[in-house]
Amino acid sequence: MTALSPSQRLAALRARLADAGVQGFVIPRSDEHLGEYVPPAGERLAWLTGFTGSAGMAIVLPDRAAVFTDGRYTLQVRNQTDPALWECRHVTEEPATEWLKAHAQDLTIGYDPWLHAAPAIERLKVPGVHFAPLAANPLDAAWTDRPAAPMAEAVPHPIGFTGKPAAEKRAEAAAALREAGEDAVVLADPHSLAWLLNIRGGDLAHTPLALGFALLHVDAHVDLFMAPRKVPGATLAHLGNEVVVRPREELPHALDELRGKRVRIDAEATPAWFSDWLRQAGAEITAGEDPCRLPRACKNPAEREGAHAAHRRDGAAMARFLHWFAEEAPKGGLTEISAAAKLLDFRRALPLFRGESFPAISGAGEHGAIVHYRVTPETNRRIAPDEVYLIDSGGQFMDGTTDITRTLWTGPGTAPAALKDRVTRVLKGHIALATAKFPAGVAGPHLDALARRALWDAGLDFDHGTGHGVGSFLSVHEGPVAFSRAARVVPLREGMILSDEPGFYATGEYGIRLENLLLVVPAALPHATKPFLAFETLTLAPFDRALIDPALLTAAERDWLNAYHARVLAEIGPQVEEPTRAWLRAACAPI
Repeated sequence: MTALSPSQRLAALRARLADAGVQGFVIPRSDEHLGEYVPPAGERLAWLTGFTGSAGMAIVLPDRAAVFTDGRYTLQVRNQTDPALWECRHVTEEPATEWLKAHAQDLTIGYDPWLHAAPAIERLKVPGVHFAPLAANPLDAAWTDRPAAPMAEAVPHPIGFTGKPAAEKRAEAAAALREAGEDAVVLADPHSLAWLLNIRGGDLAHTPLALGFALLHVDAHVDLFMAPRKVPGATLAHLGNEVVVRPREELPHALDELRGKRVRIDAEATPAWFSDWLRQAGAEITAGEDPCRLPRACKNPAEREGAHAAHRRDGAAMARFLHWFAEEAPKGGLTEISAAAKLLDFRRALPLFRGESFPAISGAGEHGAIVHYRVTPETNRRIAPDEVYLIDSGGQFMDGTTDITRTLWTGPGTAPAALKDRVTRVLKGHIALATAKFPAGVAGPHLDALARRALWDAGLDFDHGTGHGVGSFLSVHEGPVAFSRAARVVPLREGMILSDEPGFYATGEYGIRLENLLLVVPAALPHATKPFLAFETLTLAPFDRALIDPALLTAAERDWLNAYHARVLAEIGPQVEEPTRAWLRAACAPI
């Protein structure tokens, strides 16, 4: 079968919209689990538009169409879409509601209730524009060569890594329902299934999930809606008698059985289809957060130790890579693909490594300015001497998930003073956040500005959040916490892991980002009048001295950097071979 061209795909969708009785359609970058990462069968936005970023939305009308993305993807979306077919809009500066007001008056816009949370649809509604849920997705009908749904097996995750039996987790979550007077909760997020039931899977490329849905009942038993062939005998034995595996086709009947019951829905994390069906079935819907979400974010002692161990191993791979890069980059023979592949080779040699936690962002020169750049054979370019190279990567280990970004000078010449100024300001922001001490109750949005202050002082900024939560052998992007002005106000708690990744991007020239992962720990403040929290840095890899201007650092910032580098040398040095150890000693020498 010949693949459709971009214009043919758009035309095919419009033809199906006419058949469905609507004039427009909303296409999100999500599948029915509303997550950031989707299997090939869920890549509807990419199939239709060509845009492959991890966040975005398209709206198709009879005579025009637009793609809406955030600041991470403004360059990428323009590079990947046909301007003759698609308008590109910044989701906050040119919101979809304003576009709909201008172009969709008196039109009916269809949407797939499996692919949108109910509040997301409500936020799109404007006077004069009508929205209608569709029983069948017209894009799926147009996508004739759509891949099959993934069918990887769900497997038990050992108690040594999870730190708590699944039965205990189910009992605690059920107790939360009982306290709220609720009979059941819908779990649409497969991360919750993975954490609650201590299972992992292979349905996604970089996040070890088994995709499915579940109903957790107040007596702690679970109906798990997953293709039975995905759940082998060993996993059934692990799940026990209080977890019943049912095919997804039984989900409507199971919801019908909740007639007259109080059922919790986490509206932002659950497809609108569930609330629509439960309402028709006669259930009472209550609003509340997924009871797995916050406990999952607060890593228990076993998960924290796993994170430490994973980062020590990952630090050895990074040291080997940085040493190799320092020797090879000045020769001019590397490419973005070859550099990322070498780092992956170093990680593959590590115990408990199961894959990258996301596709590495390997950007040289102007490509580094594309915040979530993904190199392809078509865009792959040589890493030239005397330029900036940004590498953002991570690993999935059975005991933890890593995510690190380093900005490197390729040499052999000296970096320009203006560039060193920008990198050092980003480093100052990184240090400000990493060293923060704050009272319990403070949330990520309250701390975001700390990482921007040194840039703001120079009239500079970056157009993305400063950090995100990170899972334990789960998603590298995990809620509910984040360092961002737009993030929910969720107080930070002991055991949470977040990234600290301020940056600066000069479009067409270079990108800078410096990222470590932080663990929330109690603060050692003997005279504090209330509980305080602080951060412990998990990531162990040196920052590139060639890009740092020591004169811009305060004494306290130099002390932090020198202490951090001394720790990197002490913990990573014994793990690596002497040539890399010698390089590490120089890279970690006091500034």
